Amino acid sequence: MNTNARIEIKPTDQAEAPRMFCNQCEQTTKAVCCVKIGTCGKDPALAARQDELVAALIDASRYVEQSSDNAKLFEKALFATLTNVNFDCEKILSLTEEVRSLVNEAAELHFDMQSVWTADDDIRSLKSLILFGLKGVAAYAYHARILGYTNGEIDAFYFKALRAIASLSDAESLLQLVMETGRINFVTMALLDRANTQTYGHPTPTAVTTEVEPGPFIVVTGHDLHDLALLLEATKDKGVNIYTHGEMLPCHAYPELKKYPHLKGHFGTAWQNQQKEFKNLPAPVLFTTNCIMPPKASYEDRVFTTSVVEYPGMMHIDTDADGRKDFTPVIEKAIALGGFTEKQHLTGTNGGSTMLTGFGHNTVLGVADKVVDAVKSGALKHIFLVGGCDGAKSTRSYYAEFVKATPKDTLVLTLACGKFRFNDLDIGEIGGLPRLIDMGQCNDAYSAIKVAVALADVFKCSVNDLPLSLVLSWYEQKAVSILLTLLYLGIRDIRIGPSLPAFVSPNVLKVLVENYGVKPITTPEADLKAILG
Repeated sequence: MNTNARIEIKPTDQAEAPRMFCNQCEQTTKAVCCVKIGTCGKDPALAARQDELVAALIDASRYVEQSSDNAKLFEKALFATLTNVNFDCEKILSLTEEVRSLVNEAAELHFDMQSVWTADDDIRSLKSLILFGLKGVAAYAYHARILGYTNGEIDAFYFKALRAIASLSDAESLLQLVMETGRINFVTMALLDRANTQTYGHPTPTAVTTEVEPGPFIVVTGHDLHDLALLLEATKDKGVNIYTHGEMLPCHAYPELKKYPHLKGHFGTAWQNQQKEFKNLPAPVLFTTNCIMPPKASYEDRVFTTSVVEYPGMMHIDTDADGRKDFTPVIEKAIALGGFTEKQHLTGTNGGSTMLTGFGHNTVLGVADKVVDAVKSGALKHIFLVGGCDGAKSTRSYYAEFVKATPKDTLVLTLACGKFRFNDLDIGEIGGLPRLIDMGQCNDAYSAIKVAVALADVFKCSVNDLPLSLVLSWYEQKAVSILLTLLYLGIRDIRIGPSLPAFVSPNVLKVLVENYGVKPITTPEADLKAILG
């Protein structure tokens, strides 16, 4: 691959405001790159600190032992640089110093991330796919590690991939590593699925209310089941109810979590609406992982963070030497604020008051015979997977309109926070199954893959020959890792939006289009016609 196109960072004049280079999420400025301030709220100082941390990891990958302890630090550090996770410059600096402390003083530490951002367009593109995919892997592996589940192959890959970012310069070798990143993410999602289900049981279909009862409560957002479990135990018999937010919705379906009667329901919609939905909220909000946005003055006094997520000025709940967390400040804040005085009849995006979740692979495969019979009888003509990240762009309304327009003889599988565009809709049933099936968090793409592979086995065909179409939305680096997994598995004709990644060069995009049929979304009507004929 060769192209003359390059993205250059101009030297900063002392009179100019500091500049940054960040194109790792979907909402980069003008779909190109954030240079003055990140659309996520990240400033150039934080961007520089995060680049320094990644550079330190790349340097250390060449010298330090590939031990479990070192991999654990690498994993946490990579996760901290993922979009909307850690906004605390001092904490990022502390992680950088911790990484550098692993390396002998005689080692050469000189890697500069600018060498990636200003590289040949195709090389930059491929290295970005590896690095951003690696951040997604780290996020999923982090959640599994917290539950005591690790994998030496994943640990070793952190070092291998980081070294390659520094040393490889030919497109073919980098493209191979891009595919390997997808394979490793598949291994990681399988590990996290095992960690979650063996710890908390297999999810079961569960209707979750959007209404909020009177009295003290805590809103828990992010992705971490372990933190929710700890908080539920800490608030038991305290007279404080717990409500999930964002990607925590599927937690209601896990037997070991739903057994707590004070896990009441779900508050709000997707992560990007938090600044509006948390305004003057009479309750604290606990951020367990991403996705935090810069808190507004109307609720900043009630924001608490834990795990990898941090924001300057917000109280952070640390883990003690015994692995415990003291949530007393959060509980006391909830009691002091008092909650609502009357029941709040809140709704989802479309006015619905109930969201159905809990259709993991164990549940869906348990009724696979119904799906197979429906396909063979002609009652079920097609299955759509409409899922992924949500975001602020108005063009993301596409996904709700797409789901609304799907014919009544089709199923819609969904997962991740993109479903909040339509998951309170009732679009009917097929053969006793709801037409809209929520498979869980973004990492539960693993469940969707397991179901697809199982159906392909039944019909004795490839996944690409099934009446199955993937229509995905993306925002941050976990979505990148999932896309790479799908490509590694050879799944074709994936539609992606609302825009294609800015960091993918024209030549790399051409490879994805020609080899895998990757294509941008257009309109719901046109895409449905193209899929169904």
